[in-house]
Amino acid sequence: MPQSLSLLPEPVRKLEIVANQPFSEAWAKKYLRNLAEQDDRIEVLKHSEIASEVAKTLMQALRTTSLQAWGRTEALLSEEVIRHQIDPELIDPWAVAKDTHQIYQTALSAYAEQISPAKFSTQIARNLGKIRQNYTAEDPRVIGFISMQFHYSGQILLNLTPPAQQSSLSAYFKVIDDHLYMPLQRAYQAAAEYAYDAPALQAVQKILPLCSEIATKIAERVTQMYPNYQCHTGRLSNTNVQISSVRDIEMFQVYLWVCVLENNISSVQQELFPLCIMLYPRLKVRWELVRQLIHLLGNEIRSRLEPQQAAYFLPYYESLWAMFSSQVLPDSKL
Repeated sequence: MPQSLSLLPEPVRKLEIVANQPFSEAWAKKYLRNLAEQDDRIEVLKHSEIASEVAKTLMQALRTTSLQAWGRTEALLSEEVIRHQIDPELIDPWAVAKDTHQIYQTALSAYAEQISPAKFSTQIARNLGKIRQNYTAEDPRVIGFISMQFHYSGQILLNLTPPAQQSSLSAYFKVIDDHLYMPLQRAYQAAAEYAYDAPALQAVQKILPLCSEIATKIAERVTQMYPNYQCHTGRLSNTNVQISSVRDIEMFQVYLWVCVLENNISSVQQELFPLCIMLYPRLKVRWELVRQLIHLLGNEIRSRLEPQQAAYFLPYYESLWAMFSSQVLPDSKL
């Protein structure tokens, strides 16, 4: 063994240095990678600790939050309940408060434990489906009141959340909104009645994974078309309005899935249409905007599906378009 690298002949010494470079670089990269992984672990731990503290604080505010949300919902929709002749006995404030408290407690626990929103959605779907089914069993229009109660509860909780944590927590609350506004369990149950290779089911399965992409595209297009429009919550470009817009466009799509899978228009007639009539005027959403999103949705259905698959949707889409036409809902009545 040579005592010094400098004692080696020059060509051999150069070869030895070159040979060691890849190893040295690999070792340095590995060391830095380990540091980065440790930083990530520390960051996850910090985030988990922060999430746990945020969840603990918000859980203590749940009772007050539910009462405040009830007040907002009453202020927004109490006249609509009378106008639509909905039996007030079907809306039990204590039962609604209990359900709201339970669901948001579960959401906050999932957030504190850093369960992913996707996994939380799977865990909570059945409970939210039952809540939705219970409230709509006698009168589907009740879902308008219930969904706004849950939505306002989430908004109030977010306002109590430090800004840095609002985005991550809102993903859990969006799961709640989605399952209450959309008849997802009804769609799942209808799909279960079909053979796997049934053409109608395949048509729905093809467009289903594109739902959010389609909704986002339409929401962005409508925002471009109406840059100065102001609704109840703010401009269409406002982040919360954008989230609500995307959710509503997803909701319209899910109702069309249900129509195709149930082979009738009843879900739109009995639930979606009354829900829109109840909420949109109160939220200062013009029917022109609604017609525009329905028009763009029709374009997406035709462009994303083969003609024979789109044919399953078009009869229900045309009925939807007719129900929201300017002959039925002129903007002057808003």
